[in-house]
Amino acid sequence: MEPTTLLYNPSSMYNRTDILNFGYNLEELGGNKLFCTFTSIEDLDNLVEDISSNYEIIFNKIFVLYIQSNNEYACTYNVNTANLTEIPSGTILVHRKKESNTLYTINALNELIKRLNGGVVDTKFPIEWRHYRNSILLTNKDEFKQLKTKIHKIIEL
Repeated sequence: MEPTTLLYNPSSMYNRTDILNFGYNLEELGGNKLFCTFTSIEDLDNLVEDISSNYEIIFNKIFVLYIQSNNEYACTYNVNTANLTEIPSGTILVHRKKESNTLYTINALNELIKRLNGGVVDTKFPIEWRHYRNSILLTNKDEFKQLKTKIHKIIEL
């Protein structure tokens, strides 16, 4: 079993201060952003309550994914960032490739391209997303990780 990936706020996890330090203004990010918050089964219900009571969840759904290799859960949800004041602990901003149901960070995508393209990051490099179906692609200290997921439940708010 792999060690827990993101449950304990690694240094690569963003928070509001980090985003502001990168020169971004949360209000300027605007609109719909896909967040992924990692948790244990014991903390899942409290996390869902916290998310649903503190954030404007677009589409009124929280997808709870199970990551078997880490015995960990990930809640994914779309947030309206217009009035966002803070980001939940243990949360990353992700993107989704609908065709393969792949969640990924930009850093992970760049690392994947480097691995597949002889160490060169090329934004036009074609990715065969079917190889990453039902996965979350992450980096941890520049190490690429593919975490296989399956839907635990979909919570309708």
